[in-house]
Amino acid sequence: MTETSAAASVAGNVWTCPFCPLACDHLGVGCGSGADTLVLQGGACARASRALAQFTGAPPDVSAQVDARPCDLNTAVATAARLLAASRQPLFAGLGTDVAGARALYPLACATGAICDAVAGEALMHGLRALQDRGQFTTTLAEVRTRADVIVFVGGLPTDLAPLIGLRCGIGEAQGPQRQVVVLGPAPGDDATLAAWAALAAAGSVSVDSVPLHGDLFDTLALLAALLTGPVPAPGARTPPAASPALQALAQRLRAARYAVLVGAPANLPAQGALIVEAVHQVVGSLNRSTRAAALWVGGGNGAATVNQVFAWLSGLPLRSRAGPLGLEHEPLLFDTARLLTDDAVDALLWVASFDAQALPPPNRLPMIVLGHPALAASVATTGARRGLPTVFIPISTPGIGSAGHMFRTDGTVLMPLDAVVRDGLPALADALGRITAELRALREGATV
Repeated sequence: MTETSAAASVAGNVWTCPFCPLACDHLGVGCGSGADTLVLQGGACARASRALAQFTGAPPDVSAQVDARPCDLNTAVATAARLLAASRQPLFAGLGTDVAGARALYPLACATGAICDAVAGEALMHGLRALQDRGQFTTTLAEVRTRADVIVFVGGLPTDLAPLIGLRCGIGEAQGPQRQVVVLGPAPGDDATLAAWAALAAAGSVSVDSVPLHGDLFDTLALLAALLTGPVPAPGARTPPAASPALQALAQRLRAARYAVLVGAPANLPAQGALIVEAVHQVVGSLNRSTRAAALWVGGGNGAATVNQVFAWLSGLPLRSRAGPLGLEHEPLLFDTARLLTDDAVDALLWVASFDAQALPPPNRLPMIVLGHPALAASVATTGARRGLPTVFIPISTPGIGSAGHMFRTDGTVLMPLDAVVRDGLPALADALGRITAELRALREGATV
């Protein structure tokens, strides 16, 4: 690798954090030298700090590998192309990348008939299936921050996925509207965050409350929707159970709100979470008959939402799709990574993990190509040697750290620019995939001569 000098700090420049669905752009990064890890500056975020600790101010000393042996990039690309050429049904999974990487993934997936599924595919499908079935009315972080006067967090606070969700929703901002914040079904770990928000009540900018579940989350949302729609039961019909005073008070707050927003995290929902998403949308739809309301879903991190957006542009279909013998196919249940691996329904795995050094491929007995964070090299080498199956590893640059790029924020309407912090000299995913696609094409053309 070529030695690259690191800037002393980018705290004064615009930096968009690529490690969370919020894609915050109000913080900076301090760069040391040599083995010093990158550090967050200008504020605190546990998730960003953990992720930055995976990078240093010096270019990584790592090379591509084939079967746990170091090699040059050309050898790794050629081997990866041969593995994909020999595959009858590959799976492209993980998909931790930015817009350019996703644009390069799609033509390779079409050329190989690959099924594509993100590492958070199940959570992503909760929202997509509800959108396909019933439609939705969602909002942006900016609208929540500037307009929402009632914010309801459904099923607990999503601070594990997005630690700064309160800040980005404007909770506690003096210039924002007087807010009522309600957590419907708080999780045990929410106490500290709620206490911090409650302390803001002294300034008169926010009131905080929690409402326990009435049964499970499915039952509670169904009852809340019934309270808001208020249908008159038919004679002899089974009436819903009586709601608790806290749930009745929440329904009254939502009716009286100028702009209510229901916030949830699909990744934190139980099985069949699409039904909960639909219930939230039913509540929003009921409120919009007399006031204004919307939903905000927190998810799609590590590139999942970005790749889904790009694939939808290019094919008209979301992830868990393929360009197969029958044309374009979308199977939100059958094309689940875990299901495909368990059923031996695929014969090769291409795994992409640009952002997370802990995002290892799931256990499998397949020829495997990993394009990812350089810190994955040792684990992939160990796994490859133990499996005794063809394994290729290509280290790639992380957008927003070692290279520039773009990614979608959780609200799905804003494309955020990612600026490099320390140029790492590694290839971008789009470049590596472009070379694999060209090599695959050359192999097939040579075979037909």
